[in-house]
Amino acid sequence: MFKDFKEFAMRGSVVDMAIGIVIGAAFGTIVKSFVNDILMPPIGLLLGNVDFANIFITLKDGAKAAGPYASLAAAQAAAAVTVNLGAFFNTVVSFLIVAFSVFLVIKGMNRLQREAPPPPADTKECTFCFTAIPIKAIRCPHCTAELAAA
Repeated sequence: MFKDFKEFAMRGSVVDMAIGIVIGAAFGTIVKSFVNDILMPPIGLLLGNVDFANIFITLKDGAKAAGPYASLAAAQAAAAVTVNLGAFFNTVVSFLIVAFSVFLVIKGMNRLQREAPPPPADTKECTFCFTAIPIKAIRCPHCTAELAAA
């Protein structure tokens, strides 16, 4: 059983998939940082100093302190029940960037793949009656004409 598992795990496709998952996780972290730290602050500034990370709706005040809360961190510290719209929006933007990046990578890889060469011909055409005949034939079975050797 261990031998079978080792053969399965060491197949090229499984190892490639594992490498892809690790690189994908690292890429996801980079994109999340890009969205939260670089992309969203200027967009929030253009929309009137909106901090997307602090857009939330308080469903129930916290037991430790009553609302309103200045930030999501303050609401969470007070144990308030919140719907975190800004965090969700950031996650959606991150997903769209990752999905678009994966689309571009797959599209580029598909362009790099070469078409399979056509299979070698196994028939030829009789020069007299234009019938398809086996490539090794020296006489046409249809018109009985002698053909040049292949």
